[in-house]
This record gives sequence, C-alpha cells and structure tokens, in this order.
Amino acid sequence: MFELDTLLKAVGYVGIFAIIFAESGLLIGFFLPGDSLLFTAGLLASQGVFNIALLCLTTFFAAVLGDNVGYQFGKKAGPRLFKKPNSILFSQENITRSENFYKKHGGKAIILSRFIPVVRTFAPIIAGVGKMRYRMFFMYNIIGALIWAVGVTLLGYYLGKSVPNIEKYIIPVLLVIIIVSIIPTMYHLLKDQDSRANMIRQVKSIRANRSKNKKSKKDA
Repeated sequence: MFELDTLLKAVGYVGIFAIIFAESGLLIGFFLPGDSLLFTAGLLASQGVFNIALLCLTTFFAAVLGDNVGYQFGKKAGPRLFKKPNSILFSQENITRSENFYKKHGGKAIILSRFIPVVRTFAPIIAGVGKMRYRMFFMYNIIGALIWAVGVTLLGYYLGKSVPNIEKYIIPVLLVIIIVSIIPTMYHLLKDQDSRANMIRQVKSIRANRSKNKKSKKDA
C-alpha cells in the first residue's frame, strides 16, 4: 500500500469520491491511480479503517457520476472540438470512427474501458462525442461501475481478510486484473477486419520509420 494508504486515510470518503469521480470522466483525471486506489481502499476496509458498505457506495456513485459528466461534456463540446479538421487531438475522421466504434461495440466498450488506465477517462467523453444513445450508455455505465468500482474494492477487502500480508502483492494483483480485462478487448479488436488491418498498417508504419531513422544515422 506504501504511501497510498496514508493518502486514503487522510482524505477519507470525500477524497476517494473526488479521485474516482475525476478519473472516471474529467480530462484532468487520466493520471490518477484508480485501480490501486480501489484495491488499497478495500484492504484498509478489511483492517477496519473504512466501512466496506459505505466505501462501495462511495466508489460506485463516484464512478457513475464521473462517467455521466464525461459523456455530457463530450456530447456538448464535441461539435465545437471537431470543427477544426487539422486539430492535433480531435478531427472529423476521429469522430466518425468513434461513432462507428460505439455503434458496433458500445456497451462492451464502456464496461471494458473501466479496467484500462487512461482509456477509462476518455471513453465516456468519446461516447458522448460519438452520439451513443444515453439510455444505453447509462445502463452499461452502471454495470461497468459495479464490476470495476465495487468489484475491485471488494476484491481488496476479501483478499485482505483471507490472505496474510496481501499488501506485498498489490502490484502483481493489479497487473492480473488489467491483463484479464484487456484480453476481451484485444479479442474483439483482432476479430474485426478493419481494426486488424489498421493495426497492421500502424506496425508497418513504425517499422518503416525505424528503417528510415537507421538509414539517416548511417548516412550521417
């Protein structure tokens, strides 16, 4: 748990709510340690620092509300962001891709993105930009929040209760959680012909750039 347990003890339920809320839907929250925070909070609850029921409610509502704010931001600000075709972060091509992606993978994308750092911050925003139906978004938002916010918290709680010195293994446990959650995402991406072709093009482009750089160094 290292320094994170000290932080959580200091900020309490309000601080935990704010961190999960920010990481779930505010652009400035992409760097926050959501997975480790939830797991560590669960461990602290197993030691009596937090009430596990109140903690689960706090993280659940923070995750749901954060995603909703991100969705509304994307929905309202999206048209203005995509007016500039040569924008570094936003483009008409990207908004078209996001619309098609959420039409095809909408619900699964919202749930799976919860377990991928950085992606979970931008996913609800892109869903709003991509005009995903709000009713569908809200339903999968709740499911994703239950599985991620409540699930990871409870995992930390029950492992803390049953495994001695589990805090020593927090990093391997979090890596397993992330890897297991990424597998379905990679499967669907590789299964889709367009996504597979795009990945191949990107790999070839990277190789070509490396070859050019090596050649330039030799000529120099």
